[in-house]
Amino acid sequence: MLNQNVESLRPLFKPQTVAVLGASTSPYKIGYLQIKALLDGKFDGEIFPIHPTADEIAGLPCYPSLSATPKQVDLVIFCVGYDQIKDSLADCAKHGVKSAIIFASGFSEAGEEGQQLQQELAQLAKQYGIRVVGPNCVGLVNTSNGLIGTFTPSILTVPQNGKKGVGYISQSGAFGILTYMAAAKHGVLFNYFVSTGNEMESSFEDFVEYMIHDDETNVISGYLEGAKYPDQLKVLAKQALKKKKPIILMKTGRSDAGSRAAASHTGSLAGSDKVYDGFFRQHGIIRAEDFDDIVAFSKIFNPEKLPTGKNTVIITSSGGRGINEADRCEGYGLNIMELSEQTKTAIREYLPSYASVTNPIDLTAAASVANPEYYLYPMRALVNDPDVDNIIFTEFPYMWHADTPELQEFLTLCRNSNKTVLVCPFPLDEQMTYPAATSLLIENGISVIPCDLNPIRALSKLVDYSERVRLENAIADEQEAVTTPIDLSDIVTPGQLLSEAQASEVLQRYGIPTPQRFIATSVEQAIDQARVIGFPVVMKIDSPDIPHKTEADAIRLNLQNEADVAIAYDTIVTNAKNYKPDATINGVAVIEMLQPGVELIIGAHNDPTFGPVIMAGLGGIFVEVFKDVAFKVAPLTRHDAIDLFEQLKGNAILNGARGKAAVDKEALIDVLLKVSTLMTEQKDLIQELDINPIIAYEKGVKTADSMIATKQAAPTTSTTQLIGG
Repeated sequence: MLNQNVESLRPLFKPQTVAVLGASTSPYKIGYLQIKALLDGKFDGEIFPIHPTADEIAGLPCYPSLSATPKQVDLVIFCVGYDQIKDSLADCAKHGVKSAIIFASGFSEAGEEGQQLQQELAQLAKQYGIRVVGPNCVGLVNTSNGLIGTFTPSILTVPQNGKKGVGYISQSGAFGILTYMAAAKHGVLFNYFVSTGNEMESSFEDFVEYMIHDDETNVISGYLEGAKYPDQLKVLAKQALKKKKPIILMKTGRSDAGSRAAASHTGSLAGSDKVYDGFFRQHGIIRAEDFDDIVAFSKIFNPEKLPTGKNTVIITSSGGRGINEADRCEGYGLNIMELSEQTKTAIREYLPSYASVTNPIDLTAAASVANPEYYLYPMRALVNDPDVDNIIFTEFPYMWHADTPELQEFLTLCRNSNKTVLVCPFPLDEQMTYPAATSLLIENGISVIPCDLNPIRALSKLVDYSERVRLENAIADEQEAVTTPIDLSDIVTPGQLLSEAQASEVLQRYGIPTPQRFIATSVEQAIDQARVIGFPVVMKIDSPDIPHKTEADAIRLNLQNEADVAIAYDTIVTNAKNYKPDATINGVAVIEMLQPGVELIIGAHNDPTFGPVIMAGLGGIFVEVFKDVAFKVAPLTRHDAIDLFEQLKGNAILNGARGKAAVDKEALIDVLLKVSTLMTEQKDLIQELDINPIIAYEKGVKTADSMIATKQAAPTTSTTQLIGG
């Protein structure tokens, strides 16, 4: 079954005829540079320069208009100014053109007038089915058919014979071009390059979808400033996982500058970058730290041989270099495994006594100088060790060539093994960095990547991706429960910060465990309710206007008897009124005193890009100090809930540390899934939610405090710590 979006994009990527609108006879103008780029790129279709008077440009016959071209035009490249774009696009619509690249700027990025014109152009393009790259972009390249649809001449100054199969989509034109050139110089030639510009008609996500369904593309990479359609990207990520086509994106904006002030911990901790991190991890999208990750990952990736795990062995001729790479591996989550005695004995059979057969395996300088065959010998044992997943060489014999018997045996061992083998030479000048056999190694699935491209980090990302691919079937089998939304209209109204009692009632309706709680409006009621609950009890003010009860000194813990309750009631009411004289006070909450346990936070907020986002982390009074939290986008699967806790640095505490019992993770997972359901069902009503702390025990959990803010609430600048309320 044909994918309509993909099929409609084909005229952009694989046109048979290209017209250059605004062609120029001047070699210094974009209209000439674009024609020259198509010619130099050896475009395999026909090129029609459009010029009102010229007979020919760069040896090609010119045509005064689109209507004068001898064939139907598939793609028009606009080399005209802002003021000519609207009429030119209308002319394209009139003549049945199905795709366009618009370089000109001055649209949505330039103010209200430009935004209005861009909307008119988008409507015109949609009406006539014209797929558009841009405006405000540097174009599109397909190196497979020579479509150099850009005015940037530097595209063709880099090597054109690198590894293909990598598509690249960039929301930055100049940075995208630089990444293209850097990749080509390091042996990766993008088969597709797209500068998305303002994404007037076709979006970043559209191009991802095209590459997922493109047989020439094995890796989808890109530079992303912000996803316009995250729901579409989520679906596409799932499709890419099924096809084993990794999506690796460099996402800018790691700082917290975009974080907004919020009433909840979740809102104040959830900078947009943290949410993107969670979204990417959740859906199997690889996050590149920089452009070198894209280059190194693309060089390592082999769709026929994904890594089988994290267990890694390093082979080196330099003890110091081996230790350095071992540190890198461990730092990026790879396991420098201890070799079995059987494997070590097998390696000792071939190596001299002064070599080290522990991991890293140190062949000593003899391997580099007089005995290059030492590089081969450990492989004979390692390829037969089922516990070994990855083998990294920090050096490799420089003079081995196609006729070297040891090289041929080495290549045979690698071909017949499921191990991921990587050569990471030290970066010197090109002649000294790359061994003579580099091309043979690459042809046989062995990547050669100098360490300045950080291949260890790229390998760790590939290992994580491979694990995610293996998990995909299990995750795909999880079905989202279909539920009827719970009616909260009797508790919640828009633009409201709920009192703790109201928030607790919302949680109860979704089956989230809460302690016994009563609201007292007199000392006598407080005493009666404390008797019902049983001593000791907690008392705190119940007011939507006083969310930070510790600041108001309006909370008392561990009240042991009726006298304590009476004193606490009067003190709490007095302190609350002094703290905020105009506060609405519902009464004083008398609450079951919970036993000590492990304190966590579970929260949620409505993100402007992703919608409901769920957070989990170590909680209590230090949540914003340690910030040991992780995020996922709702709705959550069970796997998502488990992974949220596994991401935490404090996960060891939940599993039981220093002789303490593990907490009830199943109960925590259940709460996460119920919060996910709550936020998904009530996404039009609830803006923020915090359960802090939720106390986890060996058996069960209980929410000690909660906060809910509904949408349309008045903005608050407070990010002050919520302590006990």
